[in-house]
Amino acid sequence: MRLDGFEVFVVGGGVGGLAAALALRGRGASVTLLEQSAEIAEVGAGLQISPNGVAVLDALGLGAEIAARGVAARAVSLRRHQDGAEVTRMDLGRLAPDRRYLFLHRADLIDVLAEGARAAGVRLRLLQQVTGIEEGPRPAVVTAQGVRSDADLVVGADGVRSRLRGHLNGAAPPRFTGQVAWRALVPGPADHPPEAWVHMGPGRHLVSYPLRGGALVNLVAVEERRSWAEEGWHHRDHPDNLRAAFAAFGGAVPGLLAAVEDVHLWGLFRHPVATRWHGDGVAILGDAAHPTLPFLAQGANLALEDAWVLADALAGAETREAGLAAYQARRRARAARTVAAASRNAWKYHLRPGPIRLAGHAALGLAGRFAPGALLAGFDWLYGHDVTREA
Repeated sequence: MRLDGFEVFVVGGGVGGLAAALALRGRGASVTLLEQSAEIAEVGAGLQISPNGVAVLDALGLGAEIAARGVAARAVSLRRHQDGAEVTRMDLGRLAPDRRYLFLHRADLIDVLAEGARAAGVRLRLLQQVTGIEEGPRPAVVTAQGVRSDADLVVGADGVRSRLRGHLNGAAPPRFTGQVAWRALVPGPADHPPEAWVHMGPGRHLVSYPLRGGALVNLVAVEERRSWAEEGWHHRDHPDNLRAAFAAFGGAVPGLLAAVEDVHLWGLFRHPVATRWHGDGVAILGDAAHPTLPFLAQGANLALEDAWVLADALAGAETREAGLAAYQARRRARAARTVAAASRNAWKYHLRPGPIRLAGHAALGLAGRFAPGALLAGFDWLYGHDVTREA
């Protein structure tokens, strides 16, 4: 199907929405992106862009700019909470030369995507709160101002609270996982290498990695608790609460936490992967289709994959309906597998003292020493998949 002149509205100016707008525009579509905020921007946070996500950014023509702004990751290092001693490491240098793994500030990724979209001719319309989306031969969006606009396709990239997700799939209340997470940025200590450090402790773990050439370090700290915390990571908390939760951690952790001045807390909730990703002239992607827990760092990467496949499936189909069906067929199983794997991952970092933790850490240490490529090989299905080269 030729997309020249094909009119598209994309709702949401995050990673998935901007990438979809750029990918569809690259196929010839006429794209308008609607964002409810006053600017296309993001507050401070870090992202891990694994090779499957980098492949999409390369295909969008943004690889050089992303590499210039990101930190090339060298390894993922699993460490004991007591003293920071390394248990094992996943050497990312063993990845093939064309498979890059980057640490990137979310705001930098948003900037690059937005600049690319503007340069390609995507119309970015701000302060556009979408209150309704209608299916049909000419699907439409309705804004809070009461303006109704139709197009050939409407894409819902508006996150976990997506109106279009609810319209397509009905209500599905999320389930609290019994875990909360803090996110913070601190000035980068000179001795933090280009690695993701995962300090593993009883019922909690803390991840740190450098951003912007080491000028900053991104912190994500997860704790198991019974008390509920609101979903969404824009909720502020006091740094002393974070420091108290990780007071038993040693190594580099006390120094990193001492530097925290501004921190956000959010509850981690499980959402089902959407059953329906498309309707009559409408489609969802990213968190609107498959919200995922952060334990594989794949939220942004899956959204980038969705964006590319949506544009590719439409361009390769004879009709809009066939293209949307192909998009879901190519994406849903992989997204569901990734979401399930992320949901299973947290417990590995939270083992309590005792024989199970001793055995688990010993097995990881032996694997890292005698079969250093085995841990990385376990992620081939994830990192090695390149949606831009799918047949």
